Amino acid sequence: MSCAVERTEDIVIPVTPSSPIVPSAHAKPVQNGRGILLMAFGFFLFSAVDTQAKFLAQDFHPIQIVWIRQLGLLVGMFWLLGWHGTSILRTARPGMQVIRGALAVISATIFIFAVREVPLADAVAVSFVAPFIVTIFGALILREPVGIRRWVAVAIGFAGTLIIIRPGAGVLHPAILLVVVAAALFSARQILSRMLAAQDRTATTVAYTALTGSLLLTLALPFVWAWPTNATQWLLFVSIAAMAAVAELMVIKALEIAQAVAVAPMQYTMMIWGTFYGYLVFGQLPDFWTLVGAAVIIATGIYVINRERIAAREGHMRMVASREKPGEPS
Repeated sequence: MSCAVERTEDIVIPVTPSSPIVPSAHAKPVQNGRGILLMAFGFFLFSAVDTQAKFLAQDFHPIQIVWIRQLGLLVGMFWLLGWHGTSILRTARPGMQVIRGALAVISATIFIFAVREVPLADAVAVSFVAPFIVTIFGALILREPVGIRRWVAVAIGFAGTLIIIRPGAGVLHPAILLVVVAAALFSARQILSRMLAAQDRTATTVAYTALTGSLLLTLALPFVWAWPTNATQWLLFVSIAAMAAVAELMVIKALEIAQAVAVAPMQYTMMIWGTFYGYLVFGQLPDFWTLVGAAVIIATGIYVINRERIAAREGHMRMVASREKPGEPS
């Protein structure tokens, strides 16, 4: 991605990846096909990271696991530093960048607390509530206009979440509610991304997410650290860091070369991989109602993404029109 590119539309990635919202305006030729492949493989790797995290969470604290995974984001940051130089560390809103980075690691840590107790596919499905929370936060905090169709989609999306959770039925572990908390924190982070978009480059946001998150986790690490006791655990720790690094770079590259609206639906492939890995590693399969709820969430989520793209494009066109007609009221 050209990090000097103006951002005119957003996508919402589930709570596990650390990359920020990235834009749609492109200075280079658009390569949607290649971008889709990169994004799909990136989320395949993120799902593998989540699977390994769930496995390790039986013996290690989630903070330690997120710290290991954060090393992957640090690799991405150093890649950006090599590409753009130290100029990416210049920010107009350092406080907001720090808060955003903190929200990123807190939401990721809470998510791992959740997947330690609940099936991976169920957790991934519920995490897709994030786009709907972002829509609500955007309307309340940023005063973004939200039409009736998007509000209906948000309501249906939350209904899909309730289908999965089935509160009061005792079907899922109460820890599934932690996924909703993680999604809410992630959504707050996305709102900060939108607020930062007009002033800071995407590379700057990636860098501060890596630095802030790593620092906070390192401060807590001495209180929770446990050394791996066998070769399998060492291998999984190395694998998590390596896969997270590659996945981060793939998502960043996909959003650089392709339109956000084209690659955004690839996030929902995590439901496929979450189901696959959950069965392969843990012998867990989502039940019928989880699949129904996930289908409702995914369908309405894609609709919300598309409506946000249309709304952003219309807003941009109105802004351009008002600049071209300075004598008329805007």
